[in-house]
Amino acid sequence: MKTINKNTVIKYLGIILISLFTGCKVPAWLQKTESKVVPSAYGDSKDTLNTARIEWKTFFKDSNLVALIESALNKNQELNITLQEIYIAQNEVRAKKGAYLPFVGAGADAGIDKVGRYTSQGANDANTQIMPGKEFPEPLPNYKIGLTASWEIDIWKKLRNSKKAALNRYFSSVEGKNFMVTKLISEIAKSYYELMALDNQLEFLNKNIEIQQSALEIVKLEKMAARVTELAVRKFEAELFKNQSHQYYLMQKITETENRINFIVGRFPQQVKRNSKGFVNLIPDTIHAGIPSQLLANRPDIKQAEQSLLAAKLDIKVAKAEFYPSFRIKAGAGYQSFNPKYLIQTPQSLLFSLAGELVAPLINRNAIKAEFYSANSKQVQAVYNYERTILNAYLEVTNQISNISNLEKSYELKTKQVEALTQSIEISTGLFKSARADYMEVLLTQRDALESKFELIETKQQQLNAMVSLYQALGGGWY
Repeated sequence: MKTINKNTVIKYLGIILISLFTGCKVPAWLQKTESKVVPSAYGDSKDTLNTARIEWKTFFKDSNLVALIESALNKNQELNITLQEIYIAQNEVRAKKGAYLPFVGAGADAGIDKVGRYTSQGANDANTQIMPGKEFPEPLPNYKIGLTASWEIDIWKKLRNSKKAALNRYFSSVEGKNFMVTKLISEIAKSYYELMALDNQLEFLNKNIEIQQSALEIVKLEKMAARVTELAVRKFEAELFKNQSHQYYLMQKITETENRINFIVGRFPQQVKRNSKGFVNLIPDTIHAGIPSQLLANRPDIKQAEQSLLAAKLDIKVAKAEFYPSFRIKAGAGYQSFNPKYLIQTPQSLLFSLAGELVAPLINRNAIKAEFYSANSKQVQAVYNYERTILNAYLEVTNQISNISNLEKSYELKTKQVEALTQSIEISTGLFKSARADYMEVLLTQRDALESKFELIETKQQQLNAMVSLYQALGGGWY
C-alpha cells in the first residue's frame, strides 16, 4: 500500500484553503449615498418653535373631537393590524438574535440493524464476543440518548448584521405605526369639521327656505292684486322646491359623514356627538412651522424611510458575507448501547464527538449573486424613497403654509360678501313690494345670498382642514 507523505497532505490542504478564499470573490457593490439636504427655511422664517411637538390632546380643543380620536386609537381595525405587524417585526429580531448563538438539542432514538455475514462488519461481529460465551446479538438493537450542539462562528458578522437589519425594520414598523396615527387623527378631524360644516349649511338652507316661503306668500298677494303674473308665482315655487329637495341631499351627506367617522372609530352606525353652533366663528390656531431640518426628527414617515434604508445597507453586508467561508463547530455527547441495561454505563457506553468545518461556495454561485444584486437594488430603492419622502414632506408643509395664508384672506372677503348679500335680500324685497324691483331680482338675490353662505362655510372648513393638514405635515399627532 502506498504511503502518503506528510508534506503532501499539507500541500493539498493548502491548495484547498487557497481555493476557498480565492473563490470568494464578491461582485462590485453599487454605491448610492442618500441626500439629506433640506431647504434652509420656510419663507425665510428663522423661528425654531414647532407646533408638531404639541400633543394632539392639547392641539385639539373640542372635547367631542378628542373623545372620537381616543376611541379610534383604541378600536380602529387598520391601526390594530399595524400593531400586529410591529409584533411580527419584534419576533423577527428575536429569531435573528438567536441565529448567532449556539444551538443545543437533546434527543433519544432506538433502532435495529441486521448486516450481512459476509461483510466486513458482519464478519467482525461474528468473531467478536461481548464476554466469554456471549456473542453480538443478531439482529443488533441500538439505543442512544445524548446532547448535540452546533455553532456557526460569525467571523464576517453576517448573523449580527442580519439581526441589526431586523432591528431597523422593527424601528421602521414602529415609525410606520406613528405615521398612521397622524393620518388617522387628521382624517377624523377633517371628517368632524366636514360634519359641522354640513350642519351649518343645512341650518342656513332651512332659514333661506323660511325666507322664500314668506316671499312666495308676498308674490301670491301681488298676483291677486294683479301686480305680477302667474309666472312669478311659479318661479318662486320652483326655487322653493329646489331648496327643499337640497335639504335631503345635505341630510344624506350628514349620514354618510357620520358613518365614515363611525367606521374610523370602529363602531356601528350611530349619531356623532358634536356642537356645530358657532362653526363659522371658529378661529384656526396659529401654527409654528419651525425650520425644515426639524422634519427629520418630527415626521414619522421620514424616520420610517431612514430605518428602512439602514436595514437595506445591512442586507448588502449580509449578502456579501455569503461569498465568504463559513466556519461551524459541531459537538455531541451521550450514551449508546445495544441493550438498555448497558445504556448508562460509564465509560463503556459513553460517546462524544467534536468537529469543525469550513465551507465556502466555489462553483455555481448564481443564487448567492442574485441575492447580492437584489440587495443592491433594494438599497438604491431605499435611498430614492428616503429622498422622495423628504421632498414630499417639505412640499406638503410649504403648500399648507401658503394655503392657510390665502384662505384667511379669502374668508375675510367672503364674510363681507355674505353681509352685503344678506342686506340685499331685505332691500330687494322692500323694492319689490313698492313695485320698484322685478321679482327676478328678488329670486337672484336670495339665490346668491344662499350660495355665498355655503361658500363661506366651505371656506371655514378648508381653513380648519388646512390647519390640521399642516399639523400633520409637520409630523404632529403621534406623540
